[in-house]
Amino acid sequence: MDQDNKFEDEKDMIHEVVIIGAGIAGLAAALALKRVGIKSLVLERSSELRAFGTALHIFQNGWRALEVLGVADKLDKTYNDFLTNMASVSNTETGSRQYVSSSGAGADSSVTLRIRPIHRKLLLETLAEELPPESIKFLCKLLKIRSEVLEDSSTIYVLYLEDGSVIKAKVVIGCEGVNSVVAQWLGLKPPISSGRSAVRGVGLYPQGHDFKKEHQQFVGNGMKAGFIPISNTEIYWYLNKASTSQDQEMARVPEMIKSEVMETTKEFPLEYKQVVSHTDLSTLTIAPLLFRVPWDIVFGPSHRDCVTVTGDAFHPMTPDIAQGGCCALEDAVVLARNIANTRHNVSHGIEMYVKERRWRAARLVAGSYIAGMLGHCKASGMLGSVLESFRNSVFNWILHSKYGSLNYDCGALPVAANSNLEAKF
Repeated sequence: MDQDNKFEDEKDMIHEVVIIGAGIAGLAAALALKRVGIKSLVLERSSELRAFGTALHIFQNGWRALEVLGVADKLDKTYNDFLTNMASVSNTETGSRQYVSSSGAGADSSVTLRIRPIHRKLLLETLAEELPPESIKFLCKLLKIRSEVLEDSSTIYVLYLEDGSVIKAKVVIGCEGVNSVVAQWLGLKPPISSGRSAVRGVGLYPQGHDFKKEHQQFVGNGMKAGFIPISNTEIYWYLNKASTSQDQEMARVPEMIKSEVMETTKEFPLEYKQVVSHTDLSTLTIAPLLFRVPWDIVFGPSHRDCVTVTGDAFHPMTPDIAQGGCCALEDAVVLARNIANTRHNVSHGIEMYVKERRWRAARLVAGSYIAGMLGHCKASGMLGSVLESFRNSVFNWILHSKYGSLNYDCGALPVAANSNLEAKF
């Protein structure tokens, strides 16, 4: 049966939960709900699982969420050999290099932060494998949402898709990124530009590489860059730079992206330029760095009755502390837990989810933005030393503060009373 006929047959069906977007946030939310016995339908606008960007860093907080979701062991088999708690930061203007270990840092010597570089596509596939095949529908682009009150005074949400299909749901979760239709419907203000863009790629070494399992970072000339091994033959690298009018054109021509990066970073250390020179052009992406201002996250309308948002649809942030993906994984666990604990009053559970998440998300967004701005400041001499010291203080605050900690524990999920029983709201 083709997809159009399926939707025709389902036109009068009211789904319990519909999730918009099959990215990390959407699939994690679907899996978390499954773990507590709640079925969901995921609508994805693309024709297959999408993975904008090649890889991401998973810190301990994100890994804990993956453990709760039940997929950490699968990923560990692939990435355990590239687990690291070592990082270096090189100043390309002064030539100085500082080595940092995230093990036992700061006042709390028990804190150990580990970084796992993970392929985005493999993470998506791992999450999707845990879901029933029929729970993800592709080529489903959401255009608009309308609420409808039924004869029994309950409210449902009517979702209009680009192909003319209509889907009805009791609960809607927007996980479709920075341009979220659900976020717009809720009334959240759109994300704003940070004035910077991110370039990402993967350097290929078919015969193997000899780089250490270490996150090497470089700052200087208003830029921040870095690389980290992701396998025995792949090095994930990135460059955060000031946005230019050519970025949009470059996004369509990978050769232009590579050439621009090589020219822009010509004063960077040789090892970084070597990694870029080995780039597989198919892995190159460039995109503007957007974020939602913290007060919009804290005070904005992030939910309405049984509709809410997670991940970048809720709290888009710059990548300067590598918490976008981790925060989305946390969202999934917290959302499912609150819904599971209030099955007969889901709107209250969603309200509790937003209350639990908004302050943490706002602090991470603020910390990431500040860290990024400081990292991109051009200064030398005494002012440069002051900026570097302040930047380190900001990172330590993020690392060890109650809400900003990268060692944060999102908590567990309640045991489903009957994993085969669809929750009734």
